Amino acid sequence: MEKVTQMDIVRGMKASQLVDAMARSGVFGAGRIAKAAGIAEDMIRDKQCKVFFGLAGAMVPGGMKNIIIDMLENGWIDVFVTTGANLTHDVVEALGYSHYQGCCNVDDKELKKKKIDRIYESYMPNEVYEKMEDFFSEIYDGLSREKSIKEFLWRLGEQLKKRNKKGNRSLLVTCFEKKIPIFCPGIADSGIGLMMWGNLAKGKSCEVRAFDDLKEILSIAWDSKKAGVFYVGGGVPKNYIQQAMQFSPKSAEYGIQITMDRPEPGGSSGAELREGISWGKMNEKGKFIDVVCDATIALPLIVAKLKDDINTK
Repeated sequence: MEKVTQMDIVRGMKASQLVDAMARSGVFGAGRIAKAAGIAEDMIRDKQCKVFFGLAGAMVPGGMKNIIIDMLENGWIDVFVTTGANLTHDVVEALGYSHYQGCCNVDDKELKKKKIDRIYESYMPNEVYEKMEDFFSEIYDGLSREKSIKEFLWRLGEQLKKRNKKGNRSLLVTCFEKKIPIFCPGIADSGIGLMMWGNLAKGKSCEVRAFDDLKEILSIAWDSKKAGVFYVGGGVPKNYIQQAMQFSPKSAEYGIQITMDRPEPGGSSGAELREGISWGKMNEKGKFIDVVCDATIALPLIVAKLKDDINTK
């Protein structure tokens, strides 16, 4: 056994050095964040490994957007699965709007009068939906002819790039430019879904087929020599990737999960990664870790460590 080394915090130390100190302590939340950074580096450096990244939770309103874009641009994510909510908030910022620091101890009736939407401590002006309605009405015909949700999202990213005069960074634009497969099985359950439905309600047609994406992600998983999974939150993105692992000949050999949910109720979001062994989703000899932590704390630390190590070693 290695001893627990007491952490020393030194003035001016980098975030990656802090994670190194966490690794030397080696236990509890700090040790797990450090172990997650090591597993992430292993899966990224393994050239045979396809990295499947699942993103749930209010990560764009929580300020995590650019961190994930960095991961996409660096080639650390091969397959991206997320929620319609995160992509809706990505559209909001790509169109020039912002999220704002607020307070959870507030009278929500007053916020409603001021037309401010609250995501716990993150605020957003409700007027963004008017701007989005205009935007989707302008581009609807091009979006509605796409055959899969992935193609729909790439086209949406292309249209956002054309209208992004301020150079705002965008998950959708990055996936379009890099041709990174981006899946959103719950797209209808979002502001983007509402914008599309609004046009359908006017009698317009739509050819986007939801099940085509399932065939594609299953094919990617099936053809991968190795697979690694990285989950921020759980929900639909996690399950969508997990079932792809279940029906591929090789289960995931690397795994990271950052979640605040508990396993006892039996939900996917809190299920430990080792539970996936019983389903054939995780390799019993693989490297995987569950990090019980707010993702807005754990993810920046992990990525800071990766940026230093992968760029310098």
